[in-house]
Amino acid sequence: MPWTTDHCPVSMRGLAVEVRLKAIEIANALLAEGCDDGKAIRIGIAKAKEWAQRLGTKDLR
Repeated sequence: MPWTTDHCPVSMRGLAVEVRLKAIEIANALLAEGCDDGKAIRIGIAKAKEWAQRLGTKDLR
């Protein structure tokens, strides 16, 4: 089941809103490709943080 802003993994809830949205987007794309939940969550968070750092987002949490 794809994640939304209202229904996302606990590990994403502590992220800044824009980073969480990107993590959800990435994780959902990975799920659509057949990736398992745990791996999709980990990769989604890591890639969203990298994305935010490239943009210069200060509040990554």
